[in-house]
Amino acid sequence: MFLTRSEYDRNSHAYSPEGRLYQVEYAIEAIKLGATAMGVATSEGVLLEKIMEIDSHLGCAMSGLTADARILVEHARVESQNHRFTYDEPILVESVTQSICDRALQFGEDADEVVIYHAEPSGTYYRYDAKAIGAGSEGAQSELQNEYHSSMTLKEGEMLILRVLRHVMEETLDAKNVQLASVTHDHGFQVYSDEKMQEIVSNCK
Repeated sequence: MFLTRSEYDRNSHAYSPEGRLYQVEYAIEAIKLGATAMGVATSEGVLLEKIMEIDSHLGCAMSGLTADARILVEHARVESQNHRFTYDEPILVESVTQSICDRALQFGEDADEVVIYHAEPSGTYYRYDAKAIGAGSEGAQSELQNEYHSSMTLKEGEMLILRVLRHVMEETLDAKNVQLASVTHDHGFQVYSDEKMQEIVSNCK
């Protein structure tokens, strides 16, 4: 005798008779309800919007349930520190992504290349050059695909992210409701100051 759907809903490890994990499906849908977050890999480094730092070469953006994401960010920080302590080298972005397989965008530098990974609650992850998650992500992703090119500079990437956000956000874009960070070879992980954000937003046409 099978359990009712509501009983399968309560456990993230119980498969329904159709082979579905409802809790995982709900988590994937929750991403679409969260704030929009984007990542763009440029020739100079990676740009990300809605960010938390994991290591000097690595950051994370999240959408969906922020409390859940914070727990996974802490896990990623510990993994990164343990790797650096054990091997005296920075951890690879893909290794951290494999470790947490979260709904977040994992991004940073691996050796001489800049990378972005998107990991889903199901444990699946993909590498991207430009990726949007959260509310309005379908429209944002479509615009990113149309306008992105791999030789793009950091400044061009900043303008692209803000232009796309302007189209998908319900409120007016300003320096107070947008946050940007970058990871570059020269400066590592940097969250932009309020003054820099004001300058970038005012320059965005």
